[in-house]
Amino acid sequence: MRPNFENTAIAFELKTDSQLERAYFLFKMISNEPLVRIGTAVTNFAIKAHLPVEGLIRATVFDHFCGGVNEKDCLPIIDNMYGNGVYSILDYSAEGKEVDNQFDFAMEKTLDILDFVKEKDAMPFAVFKPTGFGRFKLFEKVTAGSQLTEKEQADWDKIVNRFDKVCKKAHELDVALLIDAEESWMQDAADDLVLEMMRKYNKEKAIVFNTFQMYRWDRMAYIKELYKMASDEGFKIGAKVVRGAYMEKENERAMEKDYESPICKSKQETDENFDAAVEYMMAHLDHFTLFAGTHNEKSTLKLVDLMETMGIPANDNRIWFGQLFGMSDHITYNLAAQGYNAVKYVPYGPVRDVMPYLIRRAEENTSVAGQTSRELALIQKERKRRKLDS
Repeated sequence: MRPNFENTAIAFELKTDSQLERAYFLFKMISNEPLVRIGTAVTNFAIKAHLPVEGLIRATVFDHFCGGVNEKDCLPIIDNMYGNGVYSILDYSAEGKEVDNQFDFAMEKTLDILDFVKEKDAMPFAVFKPTGFGRFKLFEKVTAGSQLTEKEQADWDKIVNRFDKVCKKAHELDVALLIDAEESWMQDAADDLVLEMMRKYNKEKAIVFNTFQMYRWDRMAYIKELYKMASDEGFKIGAKVVRGAYMEKENERAMEKDYESPICKSKQETDENFDAAVEYMMAHLDHFTLFAGTHNEKSTLKLVDLMETMGIPANDNRIWFGQLFGMSDHITYNLAAQGYNAVKYVPYGPVRDVMPYLIRRAEENTSVAGQTSRELALIQKERKRRKLDS
């Protein structure tokens, strides 16, 4: 049965009245672009100046978009969602680290999460970000094909070892592992690394997943190329498909350095690219396991309809739907109510370290036309429904 995304009783069942009011307040703020820019600048200043703002951030934007400051902190939320049929992915969202001990810490954190996930049916995936395991500049240099110094080569070898250690453990524990995508000018190095991990650990099933940002017009060709390699060499492809999160940065850099932007020229082209990738993977489910990470209702329903047309059951473990915690509850919970594999990405980490992630969320919501107004309309609808029922 097709999920009904207008059903706000299901969408917001887990939210108390006060949490619903907080969500309304936050999305109202986010809908005001000048306010987001000012708020971002003030927050960045306050954090850098070590002003005591963490309590305020924790009580508002952090608690709405994040599960907690550590794994234990997130457990009540994870268990609560699982009670409503929604799975969780714990995403340690500290960003922008630059030194070896921090990369080793991120690797150890991912290894710990794999153990944690293995014991919890509510968490079918673990996740990490390539630049959590090594310097962005090094990924960039490898992508550009530049000669590495002896020190850089040693650092790159450490990155390869971190990837391998985590993917090996995921394979041993039989836990699927999502690897995020980042900016295009470092992504080739990450893609090649993930491909090696797939060749090594995806022989029987998809354990290692790469992420494909479909706002890039070149991704469809790469997916087809990857399928040919998988067919010829006998490995499975874990594919997380998203639209993408770095559009402004990508376009600005392309303009600044005078090269063709890798980003589709319009939102419609991005939408078409995303849907085409999903259709292609569904047509080759013998090799793909698909994780559709999207807040787009049309794309979600297209995939639901495609599953129905192909006679694929809602809970087939080759197809997953994912949204971010604090956003698009109307999609996640209504999918889960109809038996689909619906997952929430649950970011967590120290408040100060997670701020770059939270700022990106606010900016992304502001820049995506219709996203925030849709959230607000659904929250208002639920507020009215509760008032009538009380």
